[in-house]
Amino acid sequence: MSYSHVVVGAGAVGRAVARQLAARGERVLLVSRSGAGEEVAGVDRVAADVADAEALLRLADGAEVLYNCINPPSYDAWSTWWPPAAASFLTVAEKTGAVLAITGTLYPYGPVDGPMREGLPDAATGSKGALRARMWADALAAHEAGRLRAFEVRGSDYVGPGVGTSHVAQVLPRALAGRGVRVFGSPDLPHSMTDVRDVARTLVAVAGRDDAHGRVWHVPTNAARTQAETIGDLCRAAGRPPVRVRPWPRAVLGLGGAVVPVFRELRETVHQFERPYVLDSSEAQRRLGLAPTPWDEVCRATVGIHASSEFRTGPDRKGS
Repeated sequence: MSYSHVVVGAGAVGRAVARQLAARGERVLLVSRSGAGEEVAGVDRVAADVADAEALLRLADGAEVLYNCINPPSYDAWSTWWPPAAASFLTVAEKTGAVLAITGTLYPYGPVDGPMREGLPDAATGSKGALRARMWADALAAHEAGRLRAFEVRGSDYVGPGVGTSHVAQVLPRALAGRGVRVFGSPDLPHSMTDVRDVARTLVAVAGRDDAHGRVWHVPTNAARTQAETIGDLCRAAGRPPVRVRPWPRAVLGLGGAVVPVFRELRETVHQFERPYVLDSSEAQRRLGLAPTPWDEVCRATVGIHASSEFRTGPDRKGS
């Protein structure tokens, strides 16, 4: 059986894309490393190694759109995990003719002064940002050469249903228990948060518009809130009082990085929390006719996963 839409990655974004497509009657295949996880009504599932281009090609044969919604299994595996996976997507998109819809991140921009808008140069010098920038540059070059059709959407830190391991989600259980929390960087600087459902809506909307391919789009995102404000809003959405939000000492990353690989990797991206980190999505909203999910609804959906097992063990990280 062939599928019109093949969604690779069964984290919060991939499931949201599959759910939206199934709701409009599309034939959808959801691909992940294990093939397991939360079921999505009307969607078939299969396990596959995304770096195996031949295996992915068999699954995507006849597809109209191929969605890259994957995320490496651990934060310190990017350098070895992403290159073969990205190459596989390019190969399959070229051979099948499917539109390649890429879920990106803001990492390629690197540290910036002022809001991040489409058209900013991908100027990151850190390994993760530079890697994601090369991935998009390779896809764009193939698109401009006429070998395939591709686009990328970029959102900020994820919130919304099914997000279990974003920076805010990791401290949410403690906050909802009425205990103070610590965050990286400053809790009092504006920091954009993007709902995973809006990521999915943008991917699906752009995939269906030939005139929107070949570029980066920013996911419609609400006005930036500080980390402290966001955590307070989430507490109130759950009927709990806000809690004290304090910063981790920056030395934690230095000392922890000596023994904990993930802490070592976070050093590269801590700038996102030490200066305003604001996503401007006005162009996408204007040209695509999309709007972000209302913030109150985002907060209710985010805290709604607190009691679920998915929240405790969810596979998603920022930028899935």
